Amino acid sequence: MGIRRPALDRLLPRATLRRVLLISACAAAALAATRAPAQDSTVARSLRRIFASRDFATEPFGPARWLADGNAYTTLEPSGEVQGAMDIVRYDAASGSRQVLVSARRLVPPGASAALTVADYAWSADGSRLLVFTNTRKVWRDNTRGDYWVLDLGTGALRKLGGADAPEASLMFAKFSPLGDRVAYVRQGDLYVERLSDGQLTRLTSNGSRTLVNGTTDWVYEEEFGLRDAFRWSPDGRQIAYWQFDMTGVRDFLLINDTDSLYSFVVPVQYPKAGGTNSAVRAGVVSAEGGPTRWLELPGDPRDDYLPRMEWTPDSRALALQRMNRLQNTDRLMLADASTGAVRTVLTERDSAWVDVVEDFRWLGGGAEFLWVSERDGWRHLYAGKRDGSLRLITPGAYDVISVQAVDEPGGWVYFAASPSNATQSYLYRARLSGGPAERLSPARAAGTHRYQISPNARWAIHSFSSFDLPRELDLVRLPTHAAVRTLSENRAARAAVAPLVHRPTEFFKVDIGDGVQLDGWMIVPRDFDPSRKYPVLVYVYSEPAAQTVLDSWGGGNALWHRMVADLGYVVVSVDNRGTPAPRGRAWRKVVYGAVSDLASRDQAQAMRALLRSRPYLDPSRVAIWGWSGGGGATLNALFRYPDLYGVGMSVAPVPDSHFYDTIYTERYMGLPQQNEEGYRRSASYTYAEGLRGKLLIVHGSGDDNVHYQGTERLVNRLVELGKPFDLMVYPNRSHCICEGDGTTLHLFSLLTRYLTENLPAGGR
Repeated sequence: MGIRRPALDRLLPRATLRRVLLISACAAAALAATRAPAQDSTVARSLRRIFASRDFATEPFGPARWLADGNAYTTLEPSGEVQGAMDIVRYDAASGSRQVLVSARRLVPPGASAALTVADYAWSADGSRLLVFTNTRKVWRDNTRGDYWVLDLGTGALRKLGGADAPEASLMFAKFSPLGDRVAYVRQGDLYVERLSDGQLTRLTSNGSRTLVNGTTDWVYEEEFGLRDAFRWSPDGRQIAYWQFDMTGVRDFLLINDTDSLYSFVVPVQYPKAGGTNSAVRAGVVSAEGGPTRWLELPGDPRDDYLPRMEWTPDSRALALQRMNRLQNTDRLMLADASTGAVRTVLTERDSAWVDVVEDFRWLGGGAEFLWVSERDGWRHLYAGKRDGSLRLITPGAYDVISVQAVDEPGGWVYFAASPSNATQSYLYRARLSGGPAERLSPARAAGTHRYQISPNARWAIHSFSSFDLPRELDLVRLPTHAAVRTLSENRAARAAVAPLVHRPTEFFKVDIGDGVQLDGWMIVPRDFDPSRKYPVLVYVYSEPAAQTVLDSWGGGNALWHRMVADLGYVVVSVDNRGTPAPRGRAWRKVVYGAVSDLASRDQAQAMRALLRSRPYLDPSRVAIWGWSGGGGATLNALFRYPDLYGVGMSVAPVPDSHFYDTIYTERYMGLPQQNEEGYRRSASYTYAEGLRGKLLIVHGSGDDNVHYQGTERLVNRLVELGKPFDLMVYPNRSHCICEGDGTTLHLFSLLTRYLTENLPAGGR
């Protein structure tokens, strides 16, 4: 969500984008940059090893799916019979016994010679049928469109869904009905139900078009609310509730593709900019047999009020939905009667800044209560709510719940991630659903980040552990003891490749910036570090409310590049300012409201000055900063506002002015531009461009549908007007990740390395 840059070791869910033109305000710099990377052979080899080899790749695992009883899971493994294909294998949690449940041979379509490539899969509730997602296509961030096939495990029949007239790779979000006898999906903006016994198709909607879609969402809901799959089967399988998006009135942002044909062409993206017109969104209920839709009587303006979440009650008679106002400072939990469409408010969350969507809503007690998340006491806590709006605190204490991992109602426990004493880490805790102190389950000896995929019965978990200097390890653990049952993936090769590079552990620290505020940070020093000398500093920054950079978890290519840069003779530092989503309480996160980048850039500068005062080996005359997306904007703010502190900046895919970004993300943290023009002005790096004195490199992809290249062009015009020298690298037709196309990532990081070393001399003095 938001404008963070995806981690380099996770380029599959959120990915990266496009360009290779170099434009510069100085001709000499431009000529140098258009040549092949001028690094010495050692640096070039290191860059190729990080970004163009598999040396540091972690072992693939999954996707794993726990089976309904919670005592076994399935996963994908290379087939022993069909070369290049995958079997679906079942493992018993207690014994570890292995069974090939679906061999690749069973996934060869009639008349074909190759097995289906399994991008994802799902089981029917009784385990008798398998749904396979394959031949996928990217829709904005993720591959959410493709072909779906159903395998009947009893008969061996393998059948493609969609009907004879369905275009290739045109289905989205296919889901079994609760009984497993039908599948619902979206095709070209309309909802369908397909009966598996005979392939009978029922079209539930018939008005899908480019500007109106049913069962899926528009660009901004997908990006900022994480909502793509926009329909829900009722628990009894008789009805489907769905979102409808009318994008009429949302202006197209026109991306220009100059590279894929002889003549350029336009790619329109319906993209609502801050203060602009949103889609009109409504929700309705339709019979799975077809017929008219019963629209929910939602209060408010369908364009200015959001509907980010909607789920059925266990009895299939009502829907629980979250209704947020446009400012996103009020979230109403509502119940809608599925038979009449009547809606009533159950409870209301308000905040003087913003409220977050409750991701961890779950029904308890068969629908008598629900799990709710609130910051009403200053911390993100779990509550049990009733339909009369009353709430009971489950997790008291001065700490934040990061996320819910599982609910064990029979046992009376809720499992969740938290880290009360260290905001850079994450551990598994549990608390009684009746309320009380939390119990830590993750082992204290393993400091870092623990992630879990917990079985439905909460007796087992697939456990992932990593730290900043250590790639992840996967094992199966027994809960609640956390006793390791067996190792699933040691990642020995990746760990062995990383170990020689970690000459000393990365230092995690706190830096006092005054007024009782301490910020978390990390630091990597050169291999031949001598504290009696002074070293140049490279700061890695993000600074926005969407992500932290100071996390004690494996960072993949990003982390390896930072370590390589350190060994060239730099001290690499990152600090999380206030306003980043660290588990440090509501006040920490929301103090930036209304002028996010203003306070964030001050915090970053104060942290750097404090480090320069307290660490004599940091050279105050040689400080560089770089970041991506929100970090690209933070880099611009640093150079423009604090030119006495930062001498070199590398800004990748930046937002120079929040006016150019989307409604939901921008207005959540800044309010409407029509009501807060001064806050927008103070947060925009564009405002302070006159302050530039150091060396600046701006990098952007011209096909960025998320953070538009438009903002960079507006900034270029301003810098030209001011007569400021700078360097610009444009990657043609690349998206926000700047990762498409052979050699793109290697080229980009070679450029960043070269720019840093040429403009900020390395080594201790």
